[in-house]
Amino acid sequence: MKMTTEEAAVETKDTIPLWLAVAITVVVSLPFAIWLEDWNLPIWVSFIVWAEYFVFGGKWRGLLKIIPAYIAGVVVAGIIMTGYVWLNDVLDTTKIYKSGDIALGVACFVGFCAFIYLMKYVPILAENTLPFFNGISMGLAVYFTGAFVAPFSDTLSTYLLPTVAGVGALLAGLLGAFLGWFNVAIMFPRPVRTQSTRHLPAGPKQATAH
Repeated sequence: MKMTTEEAAVETKDTIPLWLAVAITVVVSLPFAIWLEDWNLPIWVSFIVWAEYFVFGGKWRGLLKIIPAYIAGVVVAGIIMTGYVWLNDVLDTTKIYKSGDIALGVACFVGFCAFIYLMKYVPILAENTLPFFNGISMGLAVYFTGAFVAPFSDTLSTYLLPTVAGVGALLAGLLGAFLGWFNVAIMFPRPVRTQSTRHLPAGPKQATAH
């Protein structure tokens, strides 16, 4: 015969449901995309990092891995794009099909070979490839879409535009890190005790005398 016993278990329950917390967080992010004029942030970048926060467990400690790796990725993208601008000047009109295609291909090939190879010597990158590659892709995306660069393209040297794109990707990424933390924080998770029933094995049977 099995015996049962009741014991208290501690679980976490959200005061505000996820669907409502996400909607509130989205609204909080909107002013950064529409109120800052030339400095409007590409908040689609923020949403990428926001999602990473949940991938890394939805705890603030995850930011200690996400932020350094993401920043490194943005820096890598900026260096590669600066190399592209330089090569484009050096090669001038040399092209295969469209202007700048050779310069872009060479810069990306050399840059990615070098930086991906170096990953194995930098533990924070080798162990956190998702935010690192997202940092690279977001840096490139901001540069090529002109999401943060366009307002400055007529006044700055082309050599500075990759840096400006990097600043935009970096600021938007840090906003995304905050949004991830904020999303979880406003759910106000609280510990609750529940009763669970546990079955205990029966004791050893006594030998029957014959």
